[in-house]
Amino acid sequence: MKLDPTQLEDWQIAEAAEKHIKPIQHIGETLGLHADELIPMGRNVAKIDYNKAWKRLKNAPIGKYVDVTAITPPPLGEGKTTTTMGLVEGLAVIGKKSIGAIRQPSGGPTFNIKGSAAGGGLAQCIPLAPFTLGLTGDFDAITNAHNLAMVALTARMQHENNYDDERLKKIGIKRLDIDPERVQLKWAMDFCAQSLRNITIGKGGKMDGYEMESGFQITVSSEIIAILAVADSLKDLRERIGKMVVAYSCSGNEVTTADLEVDGAMTALMVEALNPNLVQTIEGNPVLVHAGPFANIAIGQNSVIADKLGIRMGEYLVTESGFAADIGFEKFWNLKCRYSGLKPDAVVIVATVWALKMHGGGPEVKPGKPLDTAYTEENLELLEAGCANLVAHIKIVKKSGANPVVCINSFYTDTAAEHALVKRIAEETGAHCAVSEHWLKGGEGAVKLAEAVVAACEEENHFDYLYDLNLPLKERVEKIATEIYGADGVEWSDEAEKKINQFQRDPEAAKMGMCMVKTHLSLSHDPDLKGVPKGWTLPIRDVLIYKGAGFVVPVSGAIKLLPGTGSNPGFRRIDVDVDTGKVTGLF
Repeated sequence: MKLDPTQLEDWQIAEAAEKHIKPIQHIGETLGLHADELIPMGRNVAKIDYNKAWKRLKNAPIGKYVDVTAITPPPLGEGKTTTTMGLVEGLAVIGKKSIGAIRQPSGGPTFNIKGSAAGGGLAQCIPLAPFTLGLTGDFDAITNAHNLAMVALTARMQHENNYDDERLKKIGIKRLDIDPERVQLKWAMDFCAQSLRNITIGKGGKMDGYEMESGFQITVSSEIIAILAVADSLKDLRERIGKMVVAYSCSGNEVTTADLEVDGAMTALMVEALNPNLVQTIEGNPVLVHAGPFANIAIGQNSVIADKLGIRMGEYLVTESGFAADIGFEKFWNLKCRYSGLKPDAVVIVATVWALKMHGGGPEVKPGKPLDTAYTEENLELLEAGCANLVAHIKIVKKSGANPVVCINSFYTDTAAEHALVKRIAEETGAHCAVSEHWLKGGEGAVKLAEAVVAACEEENHFDYLYDLNLPLKERVEKIATEIYGADGVEWSDEAEKKINQFQRDPEAAKMGMCMVKTHLSLSHDPDLKGVPKGWTLPIRDVLIYKGAGFVVPVSGAIKLLPGTGSNPGFRRIDVDVDTGKVTGLF
């Protein structure tokens, strides 16, 4: 199958590749899965019955574990999923049994500016339309479970407001005395809809609910997707959902989903979502898909379950973390690896020449507009200045003790001199480095990258966590800010300081992991500060608590939990061929 990515859109490449797609049962067989461990969801997609597969595989030997992260990305991303798919294909070309593990794409970016998260060119997973448009319904389950908690909460507030204690007692309800000013949850939807960030609900009469200020958050920022990412069994999922704090009482007590008696029903909606999804690359390599993106406002990792299974079914498991090393890899390092007990043998840092030029002071990059010629013509001075950002991310990975591998994600406008410059700087900083043409050539174009990863995996590894869970919460935030982001310190709002001190006094919260909320477009909190910003302080304006997931969540800058839709969104180009039913225009 000869396809030219320079002449075809990604969806056209996927459509052509799908004519030769392998039946999903065949992909399951290559993983050694038994027939009763695979749950087909049509011809080309399946779920893996985690409970059955894990019972058989939990004592199996484990393969090499590779995480894919990136430099600080431009607005449209840096090609991590494309590189993940390409590396899986490249490892297979050199004779390694390789498996990918990626996150399910969110409808927010799919229908907005960024598009699907299937990869691109000859390094993507298929079938594209099912993968991009809901897959097997996991995000629907998460959205429904999240909103069911809000239904339970708001109904409880209405009934407590309308009924006296005697009436409540007759119908078996204990008064929770929920403080409407301290409701922690919002409604969820998997779209970017800025007009729903702040709303008033319950308008009308007393039969129309409890009137109060509310709003929406994007589904992938829900604590439930974080729980899905870190849970290791249905029992664990059930217990974690019951610990979710949805509000506080007027006396300051936590109100959980268990208090609302909705945790069991929420778990019932999530039973099938616990099972990882299985698809394939264009070249027929297995890919696990589970949990979701948005490491700037969430954990941004695929699931512990997917990785624990995948690493036991192949020689190399290539997993992906959201955004750059300061956000996605930091959470992989200090959160996900604690939960899974796994440690990476190598960490791939994806870098493009044109994004490095942006960090070197190049013109502003805007989605939907052509790149300035500064990015498409050779400019070694601009590139060298931007490599400071790459160096910062290599040092973050090295601080973890893992072995870094820089992947120069090659574009056809790059020059040999530009590649040589980036490679020299990467190697001088202590990383392996390879130029990869996986987008253009698929697995054959990723052979050098695959060989570099294999070499890194064979080297001595000193992986360890950045912080001990006994370190006070405020000190952990300051450690991440100064040692990972490069801040001079942390500035706390009065509300944030009050909350972090409150959580520190809670023995359970004080030992939880730290899941930072920060822009992905800069090492700092300010998306306009490119390169390696100096002389700045990280402002923490709020702190959330995700007791089900086990996270304390400091919120920095002006970041929103519900992104907005741009003026030229992707949904304008997505359509359906009414004769064949095929979806067109996905990107």
